[in-house]
Amino acid sequence: MLHRLANFTVRRARLILLTTVLLLAGAAVVGVGAFSKLAGGGFDDPGSESSQAATRLADTFGGQADLVFVVDAGRDVSTDTVTAAGSELTRRIAAEPDLTGVASYWTTKAPAMRSEDGTMALVVASITGDFDSRTEVADRLIGTYGGEHDGLRVDVGGEVGVNHDVNAQVSRDLAVAEAIAVPIILVLLVLAFGSFVAALLPLAIGTIAIFGTFAELSLLGDAMDVSIFAINLTTALGLGLSIDYALLMVSRFREELGKGVDLETAVVRTVTTAGRTIVFSALTVAVALAALLLFPLFFLRSFAYAGIGVIVISMVSALVVLPALLTVLGHRVNAGRLPWAKDTPKTVAPFWGRLAGLAMRRPALTALPVVAGLVLLAAPLLHVEFGTPDDRVLPTTTTSRVVGDALRTEFSSDDTNAVNVVGAHSVDTAAIGPYAGNLSELPDVVRVDSAAGTFVRGQRVSTSPADARMAKDGIQRLTVVTEADSRSAAALDLVDSARVVQAPGEFLVGGNTARFMDSQQAIGSRLPLAGGLIALTTFVLLFLFTGSVLQPLRALLLNVIGLGATLGAMVLIFQDGRLSGWLGFTPLPLDTSMLVLLFCIAFGLSMDYEVFVLSRIKEQHDEGATLTDSVTTGLARSGRIVSMAAVILSVSFFAFGTSSVSFIQLFGIGTGLAVLIDATLIRGVLVPAAMRLLGGRAWWSPTPLRHLHSRIGLTESSPT
Repeated sequence: MLHRLANFTVRRARLILLTTVLLLAGAAVVGVGAFSKLAGGGFDDPGSESSQAATRLADTFGGQADLVFVVDAGRDVSTDTVTAAGSELTRRIAAEPDLTGVASYWTTKAPAMRSEDGTMALVVASITGDFDSRTEVADRLIGTYGGEHDGLRVDVGGEVGVNHDVNAQVSRDLAVAEAIAVPIILVLLVLAFGSFVAALLPLAIGTIAIFGTFAELSLLGDAMDVSIFAINLTTALGLGLSIDYALLMVSRFREELGKGVDLETAVVRTVTTAGRTIVFSALTVAVALAALLLFPLFFLRSFAYAGIGVIVISMVSALVVLPALLTVLGHRVNAGRLPWAKDTPKTVAPFWGRLAGLAMRRPALTALPVVAGLVLLAAPLLHVEFGTPDDRVLPTTTTSRVVGDALRTEFSSDDTNAVNVVGAHSVDTAAIGPYAGNLSELPDVVRVDSAAGTFVRGQRVSTSPADARMAKDGIQRLTVVTEADSRSAAALDLVDSARVVQAPGEFLVGGNTARFMDSQQAIGSRLPLAGGLIALTTFVLLFLFTGSVLQPLRALLLNVIGLGATLGAMVLIFQDGRLSGWLGFTPLPLDTSMLVLLFCIAFGLSMDYEVFVLSRIKEQHDEGATLTDSVTTGLARSGRIVSMAAVILSVSFFAFGTSSVSFIQLFGIGTGLAVLIDATLIRGVLVPAAMRLLGGRAWWSPTPLRHLHSRIGLTESSPT
């Protein structure tokens, strides 16, 4: 099949390039619309109890207090002057057409809405509409009310405020990251390819992959929720894979030309050999990202949409467009050679061959220190803690972070992190009293507000009449205020306990802590299935590629060791805070969604490099070379490609480390570190050492599977 495709590409090269230009123009036109169609958020399980509670609250009461104004008077907020200014501020905020449920200390006199030293007060409100419209409203309100007002300093935060600040900060940070990474990548591309013309090839493939995926996301955005963060993966992965595939294809093309064959034969042989490697490589990466489709959070599913799209388009471009470019360019692919380079870069890197030879002669001496170091680096996983992003992922000077810190340190209880309980059906107010009293007796509960009054430790302490915030059209709402941090074990236990308290009808328990719990459950319950599918499909693909059952097992084991070290390093850095001063973040439990994404992408890229190296080793083995010669020659011919691709790709990911949002830093630094560990320690040392330990059994399979592979497997060999 690849042989026929290669012949067609050679014969119709210019037609293919013209068609590609037209398709690219169309994709660019459609893809531009993706930016306005993609959504923020997506961290919650839409089918969970907390999501149902949030929907019920929004439909009946206008939602929970997701916008918080911290008003700092610098003096007692109960004085006449401050009260007048605070009441006027509250009136103006309440008059905003997009807000509901506006309340403040000056309208409620609730002690919890006044700071412990009496100099600060709260105004809370809910914003109507979906995520994106709420973010737009927040942007306007923050600009209107943030800052100084009649002697009052106002900072705006809450959930919507945090989302606004995170999105704004990420946009600024990505621009900085690209400004740093792109010039470095361009220089590395020229050095890697040895000529300016060849260095442009991965950029051409990357442009096709990126704009093609933008068009895909734009179309998907019309039909479903797709996360705006998928754009970031599209650009990083599209450029990274294009570099990988172009390095592999151009290196093989130059190798074939070096044998003295004519141009058309060199292109055909390049497609039928390196092309097979690219197909299997793309499939392994796509399989890893496809596992994200198992999770109900559209934040994770969106990365599968983007990742699979960019992989498929990159693969097709590398198999069709790149060979057409090589056909048209011919020997001019080496034009624009670097001034100090007399020849084109060698396709063989003796260093990697020598390193492989050393590892095979002394497998224990070389492999044991590496394994010990990686296991030691993975050790912090033993005390990993999981969480979800909140305002503390932002710098301490960001407005919503200022609000969050004030709520945690200056107020006796943070009502915005209260457990929200809402009735699924109409219930009489008379039946709510005993239920509210029972909830108030749960550990760590400060009070419970309800239409039947306020309850503390089982006793009614206030019998103020119900207002529209606590009961409407028979739907009852209760607010369980706790002194526990929303991510603490005490808060998690409180949600569990609240969900089993006997209620007068069906009630839904929601709020920030409940959302966190439900998201963790949605991810954790599907992780074993996702991991199993990744392992099984990877095993099958590598078996079809090699005909061995031991090679897939060896590859999976080494990948687990490398990824374990990467994740352990993330615990050490971002949870334990070992580099927090240098990188400028607040140590927090690790974001579960980002860890899952990091694992899938890093696993896919590691299998990408596994296929690159294994293809050349298998090629030498099929030609009759000994195990030692197969490994050393295979590493010598693939080591340069893998190492250069890894360095260039890691630069684009490490640039995210300049971000001021900690979970973006984690993703960038973690992925970059995983790529470098895999391309150097795993491929350069552990692969040859493991092959030496396997010896003659390296390519073993049971007889039935050998027969199966002979019928349906694909081998890496060039046609004669």
